[in-house]
Amino acid sequence: MDVNAFDFDLPERLIAQTPLAERTSSRLLALNKSTGQIEHGRFEQFVDYLRAGDTLVLNDTRVIPARLFGVKPDTGAKIEVLLLNQLEEGRWEALVRPGKRMHRGAVVRFADELSAEVEDEGEMGMRTIRFRYSGIFQEILDRLGTMPLPPYIKEQLEDRERYQTVYAKHEGSAAAPTAGLHFTPQYLQKVKAKGVELAYVTLHVGLGTFRPVSAERVEEHRMHSEFYRLGPETAAILGRTREAGGRIVAVGTTSARTLETVGQRFEGRPLEACEGWSDIFIYPGYRFRVVDALLTNFHLPKSTLVMLVSALAGRDNVMRAYREAVEREYRFFSFGDAMFIYD
Repeated sequence: MDVNAFDFDLPERLIAQTPLAERTSSRLLALNKSTGQIEHGRFEQFVDYLRAGDTLVLNDTRVIPARLFGVKPDTGAKIEVLLLNQLEEGRWEALVRPGKRMHRGAVVRFADELSAEVEDEGEMGMRTIRFRYSGIFQEILDRLGTMPLPPYIKEQLEDRERYQTVYAKHEGSAAAPTAGLHFTPQYLQKVKAKGVELAYVTLHVGLGTFRPVSAERVEEHRMHSEFYRLGPETAAILGRTREAGGRIVAVGTTSARTLETVGQRFEGRPLEACEGWSDIFIYPGYRFRVVDALLTNFHLPKSTLVMLVSALAGRDNVMRAYREAVEREYRFFSFGDAMFIYD
């Protein structure tokens, strides 16, 4: 399948740059994946599309201050490091810029108490690095690191919590699962009052979520692995939901990818608690095993995320909905408006 099948015109002005916490309510586009019907409203109306007996699945990962700025001691060159996956204590996969200055054995110093050495090189600026530090690494990172905001957000957030979901719990992400930023504790109570259960999975968002597609054919793209966990309580809730005929509603593409990874792992069997690394790539032709409905934001052209959405709702339906979203000036990407795909 040609990557250009997922291209569309997106005016730059529609890429939202204001954190949700600083705005009035977001808008909601609801797409019925069976009929293709599109409805427009406000996010407050999302709960009206839910049914008693449904389960809402949320990614409870917590964003770490994963962006570090340092210098090479030998040349004084400025280096930016974005932490992606912790491999073991003190050892991380990271994106390093400029990569051409950071080959195997190169060192970058962030402060007297923190430096890192490149152990291995990958593609597109990927590096395996090992930190040397004195003290507690997490405390040093909290002090020296900054939140890894999308590149089109020019200002750092004074309050880091504005880039966390209200249910963020387990630290490890290089980006927020942004569909969850629409929720407040009060709204989640409204969801529960509707008779909808809340369940949580963890997927630490890394390069697999936002790495651009450079291949000409969709099938040639390879996702980067991200750590996931599904606990016993969530497995039990999902099992009860299935038995009772309720829908499993994923909040965000990261929750959807976690659920489908587990669905593949336990193909044809009840889901069980598990953890591991996911590199699942969902695009049209994929058969969903767990996810029935999806709340998500609007994604960029030719991204793996718009491909996942198209797999669930059909490419033609999604492209038509996106055209309407552009015409009506919905806000796109991390801090943008919401889209609900259901039947």
